[in-house]
Amino acid sequence: LGVGCFLSVHEEACGISSREGGFPFKPGMLISNEPGFYRAGAYGIRIENLILVKEDGQREGSSRKMLAFDTITLAPIDRRLIEPSLLDAAELQWLNDYHDRVYRTIAPLVEPDVAMWLKTACAPLKKNLNHGLKPGGLNPGAPQP
Repeated sequence: LGVGCFLSVHEEACGISSREGGFPFKPGMLISNEPGFYRAGAYGIRIENLILVKEDGQREGSSRKMLAFDTITLAPIDRRLIEPSLLDAAELQWLNDYHDRVYRTIAPLVEPDVAMWLKTACAPLKKNLNHGLKPGGLNPGAPQP
């Protein structure tokens, strides 16, 4: 959904959906990406980032122009919320690439002590299927923030 201003938290009508009547994404739109988990009657957890819609050219064999999303909110995702054994290789790679981008972009802009914390918070996660932790546990073998 789009990022709202004045009326509500979100502007409605744009999104990835098969329903009729929505507005298509256009380059330059700023929207929020809000994956989450909700336990009925208990709680919900969301990680929310702002993403920018951008042109991504054409795919081979297609005449349609494609769009892509560029994450513009650069902050580490709390490692305590991540269970690496539940991620597939592509998801783990995305997360590690994202954290690498966060560190490379933000570290030069902050004080040395903050950069050290950021380095720990953005350290690559490793898949460890035999760590003995329950989902949501810390990732052994990696520095903890």
